[in-house]
Amino acid sequence: MPFKSIYYSERFLKIIFGFSLFMVLVMGGIAYKHIRQLSRSTADVQHNYEVHLELEKLLSALKDAESGKRGFIISRDSTFLEPLLLSSLELDKNMEHLKFLTKDNPEQQKNIAELKAKIVKSLDIFKKTLDLAATDNLNSPEFIAGFREGRQTMNSVRFKIIEMTTHESDVLGTSKEKSSKNISNTPMLLYYVLILSLLILLLTYLQNSKNLKVLKEKNELLETFKKSTTQSEIISKHGNWIWHIEENTFEYSDNLYRLLGEEPQSFEANLANYMDFVHPDDVDKLTEQVNKMMENEDLPFIHYRIIQKNGSIKHFKAYGKLLIDSDGHKKILGTTADITDEIENYRLIEKRNLELERSNKELSSFNYVASHDLQEPLRKIQTFLSRLEEKEQDHLSNNGKVYIERIKSSSTRMRSLIDDLLQFSRTNRSEEALEDSNINILLETAKHDLVEIISDKRARISSDFIPSMKVIPFQIKQLFLNLMSNSLKYSRELTAPVITITYSQTKASDLPKIKYSKHNLYHTITVKDNGIGFDQDYAEKIFILFNRLHNKNEYSGTGIGLSICKKIVENHNGYITAEGDINNGSIFTIYLPLS
Repeated sequence: MPFKSIYYSERFLKIIFGFSLFMVLVMGGIAYKHIRQLSRSTADVQHNYEVHLELEKLLSALKDAESGKRGFIISRDSTFLEPLLLSSLELDKNMEHLKFLTKDNPEQQKNIAELKAKIVKSLDIFKKTLDLAATDNLNSPEFIAGFREGRQTMNSVRFKIIEMTTHESDVLGTSKEKSSKNISNTPMLLYYVLILSLLILLLTYLQNSKNLKVLKEKNELLETFKKSTTQSEIISKHGNWIWHIEENTFEYSDNLYRLLGEEPQSFEANLANYMDFVHPDDVDKLTEQVNKMMENEDLPFIHYRIIQKNGSIKHFKAYGKLLIDSDGHKKILGTTADITDEIENYRLIEKRNLELERSNKELSSFNYVASHDLQEPLRKIQTFLSRLEEKEQDHLSNNGKVYIERIKSSSTRMRSLIDDLLQFSRTNRSEEALEDSNINILLETAKHDLVEIISDKRARISSDFIPSMKVIPFQIKQLFLNLMSNSLKYSRELTAPVITITYSQTKASDLPKIKYSKHNLYHTITVKDNGIGFDQDYAEKIFILFNRLHNKNEYSGTGIGLSICKKIVENHNGYITAEGDINNGSIFTIYLPLS
């Protein structure tokens, strides 16, 4: 996942925010630790001070005892012995207190034991020398030796106290150095951690602000989309509903109420209230489908009717699909559409199809009449005209002969018109199946039907090889027949007709005037002649039924031939175009899809 996507994710922001809180807790822990260290340092100083004080008291008591002893020796005044007695009591208290204060320090405990032994020895010497002094044995060797030993013992006590004091000072100094180092690093560390935490919190705040802005925009977009959806529901006549499977509750959109002919949210959304609107004949069917929906958690397309309170009957179509959200909650999202208009349109189409089928039957009847009943009196007219010419030729006036010729011409034209109408009617039916056919054979067959006129006009017809195609054979033959007949009919005087038929393939994108085609490639057959041509402005009109560009006295014909060509090409899902240049011939191009 790209970093940018991670950065904008909600999970990443939660992690950053949690990390920031963790850093704040770490700072609090560090601050608490250093405050504890400061408290411990203060306690160490206080402890050291108390030890120092007790040692000083101890030393002071020993000095007082020694001074009292000397005063007694010099003055023989027993009052000088009172400090000695008091000092003995204080010494015991001081030693116990020192022992308590240094209980966590094995080295000092050892020093106290040694100090106590030295003090006991010193007191014993004090007592011995005092006893000698009381008996006036000040000059005795024993007194002098004891006095000297007492002074040495006192010095050793003093040195031991100094040693203990020095040890406490060293411990205090080490503790102060360590505490000072920690205290000196703590502000900078706290400062850096605080700055980092503030930066992270600021980053999180900025991103949250941005997310809130985006969320606001999305909420506005969702609100717009909701309004658009509501309008879409109204226009398309459908409503939405949700079935919360676990809670077995329903939600209906406002337009679903409107489809029922009610005001939005005018009744509680549940099955019982909805079933009150269902047509009685469809209640059982809909109930069965709903039960299947609840059992299978799915709702395929179902159709039923409802009756609005005003008596209107509406046709509904409903569909539902299971949806599981991110929390695993199941719900079915459903859509119900009012298809009343579709049903009515379908019935209308059925009615029109019946009318069309009836019209087709009538057209078939017309074809039968045209091919039999209309041609029979026409044949009789032509027969009686022939007999009239044979038997009454000499008795007819010149006007009568002219009239007979006009009648013959009209009857012949009427026969051609009936034949062409029958042919057009036949090509108008495209039910015949497509067959894989040899187009070259169909072309040669069409040429054979025109062999007399081709010979009379000394026409030359050349053609490319055309591959086999799936076509309606007789219609393709009729297509070639009509196009070649058209070229022969409209040939120039004193000029032998030249008809060139070529084949190629054309992409759908290159088809002229065709914007969309479901086929990619087309067979292209071109029929080119050197006849009289036509004005390009009439290129579309020449395919219209009964449309003629020339007077019937100039060229024979009914104006149906090219209409038949267009109908044949359309029956094959193709296209036909025409290009003309007056006195320079015409080109007809046929495009048939390559299957």
